[in-house]
Amino acid sequence: MTALERAIRSPAPVRAFGGRSPLDGLDRRSVGFIDVMAQSVAAVAPAAAATTVTVLVAGVSPGAVIVSVLIAGVLSLLVASTVGQFARRLGASGALYTYAARGLGPAGGLATGAAAVVGYAAVAMFALLGGAYYTALLLRPFVPGIDSPLGTAAVLVAEAALLTFVLVRGIRISARVALVVEFASVLLIVTLLVLLLVRIGPVDVSLLLPTGPDDSALGVGAGALVALTAYVGFESAATLGVEARTPLKSIPRAMRATVVMSLLLYLLAALAQVAGFAALGGDFAASGSPLNDLADAFGVGGWASVADLGIAASFLACAIGSTTALARVLFAMGRDGVMPRKAGRTHARFGTPIGAIAITLPIVIGVPLGLVASGVDLRAAMHLTLAVGGIGYIVSYVFACVAAPLFLRRIGELTPAVAVASLCAAAALMAAVVAFAAVDVAAGSAAVWVVIATAVVAAALVVWRLRRPLGVLGAYDVPVADAVLGGVARDDRDV
Repeated sequence: MTALERAIRSPAPVRAFGGRSPLDGLDRRSVGFIDVMAQSVAAVAPAAAATTVTVLVAGVSPGAVIVSVLIAGVLSLLVASTVGQFARRLGASGALYTYAARGLGPAGGLATGAAAVVGYAAVAMFALLGGAYYTALLLRPFVPGIDSPLGTAAVLVAEAALLTFVLVRGIRISARVALVVEFASVLLIVTLLVLLLVRIGPVDVSLLLPTGPDDSALGVGAGALVALTAYVGFESAATLGVEARTPLKSIPRAMRATVVMSLLLYLLAALAQVAGFAALGGDFAASGSPLNDLADAFGVGGWASVADLGIAASFLACAIGSTTALARVLFAMGRDGVMPRKAGRTHARFGTPIGAIAITLPIVIGVPLGLVASGVDLRAAMHLTLAVGGIGYIVSYVFACVAAPLFLRRIGELTPAVAVASLCAAAALMAAVVAFAAVDVAAGSAAVWVVIATAVVAAALVVWRLRRPLGVLGAYDVPVADAVLGGVARDDRDV
């Protein structure tokens, strides 16, 4: 008797589906590919990043802006490919935290989760501050004192109110609001960039390559680290592993597409801004609002005001996307028993992680308000929160890249190509962090010291938590009886 005949005559027992998923309570299988893509795009906020991160890159590596953006894009694609190895196999709201816990165990999972939480929270703060900065630019001619701490605080409170509403109402509301806002913003920015390139005329090819004295390998590495902050958040689609209809397919696609789209936009933005300031003989890095300065200089100032509206809206979309992801990571930690039980509570009507949202919002809103109230310059506050958030993100990517080969080896699916790509990505990311730290300290910035202090606190919390009883970390979504028996027609769709 053949093995097939034996299997037919004596079939193995079929595993019964459970009645509940470990991550039950979220609005399960409720969003399609467009909403999943919207989450990644919103967290990245390409319209805002294209006009703010590029000038920060110019500050650390003036002649290598385009090269830094390109290197960061290639690194982000490597990370997206590596994270996709997990996303094609596990549907989870904890994203990198869950993935690392499955590959590295409790210590690695907690360290990754801490880094991701810092990244999402600090970038959400950066986005709220950025939205206030560009809103002030728009309202300055009409509202006296909008630049004062009180005026900025009022804008932050208004942003916080909208943020709270969309987070509580559910992922479909937050994702679609963010998508519409970001699509319109990108369209406005691209139109302005094309207009500028037409007015600037032929571009000197030498501007595309590092040529200045500050553009050593160390400078380019530091520039690439800053440029990486323009891509971080693409993996946040993975926090919708429970709510997406076909997560194992749609999440990897959304991550890759977001990085590619962002790379193309950033290259266009970097080219227009570098060429524009070169044509004017101005200092790109010293500009407070590069697009506005270029638009005024080349006679398209009206478009700059419209673009400012798009940038402010893009920052708000980023705050929505980053806080959405942050709340779901904390929710996953609550279900794993890492965070207080409250973090794992969901809204009975909207299926949102209301407990994690209640923990998240006071911090994400309170820190920017505190910085503004204490008199910290808005741009300095933006630089500080972006540095902390960007390094938090990148450290979580490093852990995920190290975890991927171990996870795949454990399940018998590791290939040499995946191992090489993931480990090269981890090494390159760490090199970029070291280069940025060296350049930032040499420039006299306090950002690195704040990052170190944050890392010490996070590490202490991880060690403290590891000394207490922990169950198996990294809960992920599993099929449930109701979905299999009664929800097939709904769950199989993807739009």
